[in-house]
Amino acid sequence: MKIAIGSDHGGLDLKEAVISVLRELNLEFEDMGTHERSSCDYPDYAEKVAVAVASGAFEQGILICGTGIGMSIAANKVPGIRAALCNEIFSARMARNHNDANILCIGARVVGPGVAQEIVKAYFTSGFEGGRHAGRVAKINALDTRK
Repeated sequence: MKIAIGSDHGGLDLKEAVISVLRELNLEFEDMGTHERSSCDYPDYAEKVAVAVASGAFEQGILICGTGIGMSIAANKVPGIRAALCNEIFSARMARNHNDANILCIGARVVGPGVAQEIVKAYFTSGFEGGRHAGRVAKINALDTRK
């Protein structure tokens, strides 16, 4: 599985903790920035990761900003993206199991590194259950009027 990961300046430190878990899980990833502590705009990184996932170049994405809210809003503007803000483990598991999320968003000012690492583990060790959820995901995809 190839994962695109990005953050703004507010998520930079937590991104490093998340990357350590990706390595532990032997998951291939590309860090799409930011690499700087200076203030930057989260929509720029949300777009990079979301477009990379929507294009099929990457199967999954991770986005981290201060709350995770801005990243999830921006990423969900890209057709084909189902970005889920998960600041605890249960939601991370359900985002994959029931919603077939393709981008995990986390708030660096909401959760600490240890919890974030557990969220990432839960997300990437879960998979889409299909079944009754497949029809619901299809309805979500059909809502996108830009297609």
